[in-house]
Formats: sequence, structure tokens, C-alpha cells
Amino acid sequence: MTTPPVRHRPTPADFRRRRLALLASALLAGAVLVAGSLYLLGPDDYAGGGSGSVVVRVEAGDSTSAIGESLAEQDVVRSRAAFVSAASDEPAVQRVQPGYYELRSQMSGGAAAEALVDPDRRVGFMDVKGGVQLDDTRAPNGAVSPGVLSQISQATCLGAADGEATCTGVDELRAAMASADPEAIGVPDWAHDGFRAAAPERRMEGLVAPGPYDIDPRGSPEDVLREVLAISGQRLDEGGLTGEGAYRTLVLASIVEKEALAPDMPKVARVIENRLGVNQRLEMDSTVNYPLDVQALRTTSEARGTPGPYNTYLNTGLPPTPVASVSTTALRAAEAPEAGQWLFFVRCTTEGTSCFAVTYDEHRGNVARAQAAGAF
Repeated sequence: MTTPPVRHRPTPADFRRRRLALLASALLAGAVLVAGSLYLLGPDDYAGGGSGSVVVRVEAGDSTSAIGESLAEQDVVRSRAAFVSAASDEPAVQRVQPGYYELRSQMSGGAAAEALVDPDRRVGFMDVKGGVQLDDTRAPNGAVSPGVLSQISQATCLGAADGEATCTGVDELRAAMASADPEAIGVPDWAHDGFRAAAPERRMEGLVAPGPYDIDPRGSPEDVLREVLAISGQRLDEGGLTGEGAYRTLVLASIVEKEALAPDMPKVARVIENRLGVNQRLEMDSTVNYPLDVQALRTTSEARGTPGPYNTYLNTGLPPTPVASVSTTALRAAEAPEAGQWLFFVRCTTEGTSCFAVTYDEHRGNVARAQAAGAF
């Protein structure tokens, strides 16, 4: 006779395990369903190119994910995932430079990715070259080169990509410069006296160092100038300009910048120091042309005979301010001129290099050879 099987009556623990198993199965099924939906439908995204204007900043070292997070926070895109997904099809996004970009509100991820790699969408950027002055300058052939103030103004333009640019004007920047307190606007301590003594329209001459700038285009004229000077001040400090005598060095270096190619800069700096040492007029064409906003190697007899603070044919000593932005090479030359007794130089080759002389007779010979070579 067999014994009937004993049936196990489920305990409360058994019921709990079953419920947990069912819940886990349901969650897994839901996750699979959501993943499948995302795969088929894509991440949460806006449609189209958006509207309005939003200025965003890409920081150095930002990953695509970090950029997407920033765009989502500003409602440029609906989600970080929408941008990251679209950026995977736009390799150039990986090479987006740090700086400011003008996008729109509620763009699709794809539209935002395309906009970020559109050069016209980058705003707030300028690249100042050595030898550029605040004002625009004119060449003998009539060509106009934008000065520092025009470059700053252009960097503040918004709406240019859509054909309706709004910029901080050169006159607004000039007015802000003229009325600014040097400490409040960020002028280096060693330049305060020179800044105050300069004519209002020339106060910042030479204080904007060469190099690339990324500035917030949304700021007031004062804010924009303050940001430019903060970036420039760091570069000038790294170039060794600090303390007493720094402004004089900057003025001298600006003349070197305008008068010589890089290999000749230490010798030209020595010529200037030698002339100053014997109280001889500098007779530099670059200083005469400076207030005329003329970019030329030569000067006219009329310009050389016209009195003014920058006419070094009539005045002894350095001009009251720098005459251009100054490269690190020119600064180094002004800080440590090459040893020598030269008092004269002239551009003597068609490549732009100079010949140097100790005596006036030597100099006349160099000038004759330069003219014969078509260099001067």
C-alpha cells in the first residue's frame, strides 16, 4: 500500500518570492519595451531649426555629452541624448573649438549639431595681429585694414548668420574707453598713468596684445572692453611687462613692431635706445603715420613737418603712447636689445630686412643700395 504524497502548503514567503519574480519580469519587459521604443523612435527631440537667439559657450575640453547637457539646460535642444545621437552623424562636432556660438531655442538635435560646425554661428571671436592699431588704417592703394576696435565690434555681432546683425558699435566702444576708470576696466597697474595721460581716443593703444580672443558678445561696451583687457593683461604679464618702466617698454616695443621684421627687431630696439641715449630724434616714419591712420613705409614731407605728439622727426623722446599692438617677439627685443652702436637703419632688401649703420655716411650708402635694389 502506497502512501499518498504530502502536499506542501505555500507559505507567506513563497507568495512574496512569486510576487517579486513577477515584478522583475514585468520590469524587464518594460525596459525592453522602452529600449525598443527609443531604438525605433529615437531620443526625445524637437523638430526643425528652432527660433530666436541663444548664445551658448563651449568650454575647453567639453565632450559631446557635456555640450549636449549644456544645450539641453538652455532649451536649445530637448534632451542631451537628442544632440549626442545627432552629433554621432556629424564628425566635425568632435572638433568644435571652445568659444561662443549663436544658436536658437528648441532646435532638433541635428539642427543644433549642424549649427555648431557652421563658421557663421561662432560669435565673440577675434584674432589680433601684432602691429594693428586701435583705428582702421589705410594703405597707399586705398585698401583698409580693420583696427582693434573694429575687430572687437565685429566680434560682438549677433544675428549675422540670419542676415540681421546687431553689433556694439566702434563709437560705443570708443566712448566707453574715453570715460573708463583704468582700475575699473582692468588696465594693468603699470599702465594706469599712461592710460590717464593719453588722449581719450588713444588710451587703450598697445594694451590689447596679439592673439585669439573669445569674448561674450552680450555684454555692455564696458563689459566687453574689460573682458578684452583681462585676457590681454595676462598675456602682457606673461611677456614680462610688470612694474616701473613697463609702459615705456611697451611704447618702445610698438615702434619696433612697426619698423622691423622679427630677425631685425633686437637691432632696431638698440637703435632706438642709442638715439634716446644721446637725445637724438628718433625720426621713425611709423610714429608720424600713426595719427594719420596710414599704413605705409614712407612719409610725406608735409606729414614730417606737421607738429604733433607723435612726430618723432620734430620731437625728441618716445611718443606718449604705443602706436600698435605688440608681439612677444617685439617685447623681447625691447626688453633686451642686441648690443651695438648703431644709430641708423633702413629697409634694404625686397624681403623687408634692414641694414644698420653707426655713422650717417654709412647710412647714406645703405639708403643708396636700398633704392637701387627697389627696396626703399
